[in-house]
Amino acid sequence: MRPQITFRMKGTTGLLVAAVIIVALLIWFPGYWLFFAVSVGLGVVIALMLFLRNKYFPVSDKDVENKHPLGLE
Repeated sequence: MRPQITFRMKGTTGLLVAAVIIVALLIWFPGYWLFFAVSVGLGVVIALMLFLRNKYFPVSDKDVENKHPLGLE
């Protein structure tokens, strides 16, 4: 039986590792630029739409039908 090698990353370390991987992919694979740009662009547009919808049309108590779905009071 081979010993398992595990890496435990939390918080800032995991974020930095993810950023390094993305930068490496952007440098090594030129075709990844288009995919990355489209993905980030869609994410920003959807986030902006949700932000503006919730800012100008917030959900009120009367819009929610079942306020206690588990029957808890």
